Parts: sequence; structure tokens; C-alpha cells
Amino acid sequence: MISLNVTGMSCNHCVAAVKKAVADVDPAAEVAIDLDAGRVDIASATAEKAALSQAIEDAGYEVAK
Repeated sequence: MISLNVTGMSCNHCVAAVKKAVADVDPAAEVAIDLDAGRVDIASATAEKAALSQAIEDAGYEVAK
């Protein structure tokens, strides 16, 4: 399980955008997003944290390092 703190998410559109960004890296990944906490939990057998973080940042959100 990879947990990321992501800022800039505020609505269901944000949730969809982050899920799409993760799916672009690993289509089989399971994603759970807590908007209030700004947390994204990703279960992926193949994707690395750096690649997932970059994809989310490329979608317009900030991932805490």
C-alpha cells in the first residue's frame, strides 16, 4: 500500500482526475481517496511511489515529499 498526502483536491472532479492519473501508471491499481484528510491510498503490485506521485502532480495536484 502506498499512501500519499495530496493537496489541491476538493471535489469529485479532483477524485476522478487523481484516479485517472493513477490508472495511467497502473490500470489495475486500487485507489482510495479521503478528500478531508488529503490522502490517497494506492494498492498496486507494479507501480512505484515516484511514478504515482509524478502522475498525480502532472494532473495538477501537489504531493507532499
